[in-house]
Amino acid sequence: MAAVGQRRPHSPDHLHNSQALVKRQRTDDQQLIIGSVTKDGIRRTSNLLAPIMQLAGHGGEVLSMRFSPDGQVAASASADRTLLLWRTYDECENFMMLRGHKNAVLEVHWFTNGETLLSCSADKSVRCWDTEAGVQVKRLSEHTAIVNSCCPLQRGPPLFVSGGDDCRVKVWDMRSKRSIQTLEAPAPVCSVAFAAAGDQVYSAGLDNNITAWELRKGAAGLTLQGHADTVTGLRVSPEGNHLLSNSMDNTLRVWDVRPYAPANRCVLHSCCCHAWVVCVVDAL
Repeated sequence: MAAVGQRRPHSPDHLHNSQALVKRQRTDDQQLIIGSVTKDGIRRTSNLLAPIMQLAGHGGEVLSMRFSPDGQVAASASADRTLLLWRTYDECENFMMLRGHKNAVLEVHWFTNGETLLSCSADKSVRCWDTEAGVQVKRLSEHTAIVNSCCPLQRGPPLFVSGGDDCRVKVWDMRSKRSIQTLEAPAPVCSVAFAAAGDQVYSAGLDNNITAWELRKGAAGLTLQGHADTVTGLRVSPEGNHLLSNSMDNTLRVWDVRPYAPANRCVLHSCCCHAWVVCVVDAL
């Protein structure tokens, strides 16, 4: 079955299933303004239609969600094998469904152009999607087991990295048909991230460690140790100096990944309830 993008119809039944279910009605036609005060005396901190908006439409667990670079659209990935696109504002309309994966979609990311999505799945594939046309533009199937994580480079050429249960970290270029580099990890990989400078990728998994891979050498350059259980999430800070990790040991850790950082690179250690998704930290 070919991968397709389906624009969601505006029928009453569909609205019942996928539109925002929790919202506050606007009392006039004026747009809500950040900093305005509601009739209840609550100062608004966003332009959402209501403080809490519920998005309903997936037929299975939602495993990943990301906002587009401009914040206007959110993409969600689900165990129902689909990706859904949602308008951030107004009624949070679910306006597109992307089909093609044959198993649960485990992670989704936006490329910096705001038009292309990257996803990985338990079907052993990594895929790229054109959200303007609603079509799949790349299907990459070199992994031999579940692909748990993927991440695009945030600045520069259209590179991205993926990691899976086959203990492989693969680096890809959107302009190439096959991976441009394969790195052999010591254990199944649960999460990957691309360094801001594009010269390193990070991977973590069942060995409880985080590995920084030097792409020029094709070898591990740094190992970050400290977590006591599987590391399930990684995210690089916007300026590229810190790495946030999330683990099943119920901790978050922030690591200093600058070249000449002190030997103790863990600069923040916080206990928390474990979550499978790590959110971006804008200022570390």
